[in-house]
Amino acid sequence: MSISTKVMAAAAVALLAGTVQPASAQVVGIATGQQGSLGFKTGQAVAKVANLKAGITARAQPMAGTAAYIPLINKGEVQFGFCNAVEAEYAFSGTGNFEGKMNPNLRLVGTMFPLNTGLMVVADTGIKTIQDLAKKKDLRIASEYKASNIIPYYIMGALANGGMTYDDFPNKVPVSSFVKGMLALGEDKVDVALVSYGSGAGRKVDAKLRARGGLKYVSLDNSAEGIAKFKAFLPAGNIVTMKATDKVPGMQEDVNLVRIPWVMVTHKDTPDDVVYKLTKAVAENKADLGKSFAAFKRANAKAMAPANKVPFHPGALKYYKEAGIKVGG
Repeated sequence: MSISTKVMAAAAVALLAGTVQPASAQVVGIATGQQGSLGFKTGQAVAKVANLKAGITARAQPMAGTAAYIPLINKGEVQFGFCNAVEAEYAFSGTGNFEGKMNPNLRLVGTMFPLNTGLMVVADTGIKTIQDLAKKKDLRIASEYKASNIIPYYIMGALANGGMTYDDFPNKVPVSSFVKGMLALGEDKVDVALVSYGSGAGRKVDAKLRARGGLKYVSLDNSAEGIAKFKAFLPAGNIVTMKATDKVPGMQEDVNLVRIPWVMVTHKDTPDDVVYKLTKAVAENKADLGKSFAAFKRANAKAMAPANKVPFHPGALKYYKEAGIKVGG
């Protein structure tokens, strides 16, 4: 065989290898938040399971946040990412914090785990319920959240539950981020802010306010009327009763809080088999996911496909049908 023939043969083998490799090792990008964030930790855990259990080479890609990467998923420039179910609806329909910016190519993969949160005040205010808060509208309430612009909608949903809006509070105090809003409670800059259930920042603030009784969650109205008011504003959310515990700040008694699913989204044209494999890996590897990120210990495969305005991807639907998981429940 001549040198030129050998070169051509080698090139042909290399070309063949190049065309065969992607089929045996699918590579996908998973957009996440910045290091240390909820999105980052979720993405790292899912990428690890995808690599080890699904035969997918997944690469986590840290970005500025949901507002930065959801449009990229809509364009097909990155395959997967995470957001809460309310924000998914807003992004898809071009409403809320995505006002006028529709992302019609988004599709749901499924719920990773539920997010529990609620309005918090300092215990010595005497406020226990949303009805109590309605009587003290002169309080300073955290607002804007420019770096986390979905957060005001959580707050507005909780206020709607009590028949209120942000405009009922003349003392709105701008904060830059979710964490800054929590810390502002401890710095006596605000009287009302949103705080994640059991969050590290919440624990720090609670300890700082020990002389004033610590923090206290504001219990929402879980009557049929109260839930309807909440759902009219945040249809993808729910109101759940959390039992009293001394392990979580603000839980001196049973409290009704906001629960919204933390979901994975993808592009409508992401290959069905890739979405199917990733959905299956998430649903069937809770223990491994929980070792990487403790929030996955709250995961429930049977609740992975709740009702949402965003359609589910066909690959995810295929898995849910096989696994007997109700869609839209």
